[in-house]
Amino acid sequence: MRPYGAELVERREIGPGQWLLAWHAPSIASSARAGQALHVRTVEPGGMPLRRPYPIATADSASGTLTIQAAGRTGPSGSSPPPWASSLRPGDRLDLAGPIGRPLEVDPRSRHLLLIAEGPAIASVRLLIDEAVRDGRSVVLLYGAAAAGSVYPSSLLPDEVEYIVATADGSLGHHGTVADLVLAYEGWADQSFAAGSPSLLAGLAQLAGGRKQRLGVATLGRKRGGGRPIQPGSPEARRKSFLQVVLGQTVACAAGTCLGCVAPGANGSVRVCREGPSFAADELDWGRA
Repeated sequence: MRPYGAELVERREIGPGQWLLAWHAPSIASSARAGQALHVRTVEPGGMPLRRPYPIATADSASGTLTIQAAGRTGPSGSSPPPWASSLRPGDRLDLAGPIGRPLEVDPRSRHLLLIAEGPAIASVRLLIDEAVRDGRSVVLLYGAAAAGSVYPSSLLPDEVEYIVATADGSLGHHGTVADLVLAYEGWADQSFAAGSPSLLAGLAQLAGGRKQRLGVATLGRKRGGGRPIQPGSPEARRKSFLQVVLGQTVACAAGTCLGCVAPGANGSVRVCREGPSFAADELDWGRA
């Protein structure tokens, strides 16, 4: 990972207080995978430089552009971009570094992917939609928001995606949480991927743990050669897990040395910037997460 001077292509509001920033950064866009992040060198009010992590929402290797989703300021007069981006205009350059961390892992045999997200965390799994559609996979996206006005715009999604919304106030789609929608699709899905609050992810991990019992999946015994151990946290182990999650902890150094992004793992602490931000659900200790 090395710093890269990227050019701002576009900045636009996509929802209350949510801004999409597009950057021309060919070297990062060509290597980025779903679940990875960028380290953006921002200049805070007062001139203080600071690096902030943002999930890579989309990446187009052909045009060399990628996008991130950032929270702005909202008030009586409307919404404004994040303070660090408020003075930027298309053509301005900023220092980006990435991609950071390990990506989401899709089993080559998977044909049906279930994505679950709430609020701005959709940016963490958004790139997976493009990758899945490109590879001919079917995608269902379950999305949770507080109200209709804060729902992720369907215009930003490929037409091939089945998009189902839940709102806490019932103003659009299902009246309730996005977790309420999962059981109707778990039998259809080969794998699922989620991003959101710790409480949502912990609940989904618990559901995933009981999936085989609910669906009546039979255990037919060990296949020949099936005794080879699979290293927990390896790409192979993650591809075999029904649920993968993307954690949203703040990443400081992004090099795994400061230990500022440590999360409780099932077999000891894990660093979000190195072992993550994408994990199989069973890699994490949800009782302490």
